[in-house]
Amino acid sequence: MMGDLFAPPLAAAAGSRAAFDWPRIASDLDEFGCALVRGVLSPAQCAGLAAGYGQPELYRSRVVMQRHGFGKGEYQYFRYPLPDLVAELRSAMYPPLASIANRWYAAMGLEARFPPQHADFIARCHAAGQARPTPLLLQYGAGDYNCLHQDLYGEHVFPLQAAFLLSQPGRDFQGGEFVLTEQRPRMQSRVEVVPLQQGDCVIFPVFHRPVAGTRGIYRVTMRHGVSRLQGGHRHTLGVIFHDAD
Repeated sequence: MMGDLFAPPLAAAAGSRAAFDWPRIASDLDEFGCALVRGVLSPAQCAGLAAGYGQPELYRSRVVMQRHGFGKGEYQYFRYPLPDLVAELRSAMYPPLASIANRWYAAMGLEARFPPQHADFIARCHAAGQARPTPLLLQYGAGDYNCLHQDLYGEHVFPLQAAFLLSQPGRDFQGGEFVLTEQRPRMQSRVEVVPLQQGDCVIFPVFHRPVAGTRGIYRVTMRHGVSRLQGGHRHTLGVIFHDAD
């Protein structure tokens, strides 16, 4: 089985779902537009996922960023069935994130709502023709970077996503910081640099989030990327909750 490559399962690992303090995560997302969760994946899980980058049978497509003006580096989208660890992360993280997403959409006056279970949301995506899985592995070398962007793949978009750093800064690579920008109406953009370590997770918006202003709630536009690597190699797991058309 593909999932055996990434054993042990998430729930049995030292870094497990217990690491997710959801009230704190919700508060950080509201205040800062991102939430850092330390030590979700063990070093063995990180190494297993990174080593799997060289197994093309696990993936449905490979993208070389420079060919498309996305930056430098490359990434691969997993095919279904997802590896066990990736599938478990996706299904376990979705319910509390759906609660945050529904609260955000209500605050922004948007009609869409998200069901409590990920399988039901994926069924909605597939019924609309969005049937291609979107979790991905990214690989960077010296001089590589990822331009600021949004991961929008169709009509049905889940507004939060997660990235897991699989490499150790200072040992495996230098530079390559995860960066978020927040474009605020009639104001200069704000930048957030997230200090990830191996096994850490950052949760962040796909495209916009609500912010309280003096005249009520307004939307800010979010983008994310990775700064230029000064040296070494960096692998990241991206978990996106909607599928692509």
